[in-house]
Amino acid sequence: FVIKPSGVPYDDLTPASMVPVSLETGEVLEGDLRPSSDTPTHRELYRQFPTCGGVAHTHSEYATGLAQARRPVRCMGTTHADHFRGDVPVTREMTRAEVESEYEHNTGVVIVEAFREGGIDPEEVNAVLVANHGPFSWGTDAHDAVKASRILEFLARMETRILAMAPGAPRPADHLVDKHYLRKHGSGAYYGQK
Repeated sequence: FVIKPSGVPYDDLTPASMVPVSLETGEVLEGDLRPSSDTPTHRELYRQFPTCGGVAHTHSEYATGLAQARRPVRCMGTTHADHFRGDVPVTREMTRAEVESEYEHNTGVVIVEAFREGGIDPEEVNAVLVANHGPFSWGTDAHDAVKASRILEFLARMETRILAMAPGAPRPADHLVDKHYLRKHGSGAYYGQK
């Protein structure tokens, strides 16, 4: 996979400055630039989520705020359900040992753990909030991962407003969430054009 080089400003990035990394070993395959410090996290997501073809990590304002508050982005309506089939989870806090040894790899491990232990399909909810850190999203390619990040930030902004206006607001019924998600995703999808 390829990833941005560490510390290089976005305005200076070109396709040639991307750093190729071995999915198997994590070693840089060519060039003189060091890869992003988050490379081990991305690598873990590529390795553990089979349909992952692109990963995005941001520190967008509202999603990061919820991550730092250790609150998931709850599925509170059809706007959310059009994109994610359920809550966007927040990971558990990382232990001292996880932070002090292989921190970036362990960030990926706690993400995968949140999905496995929560019974969440990473294809149906392709985003997560890392506790006290920020959001990660993924998709079939880089474009899809960035799109998920943008949608996540919009939904996080809505969630923050819902929590302020009506913290005890009822959630939608599962059948409504499923209807909105499945009409756009999966083999029976019928939304949009062929």
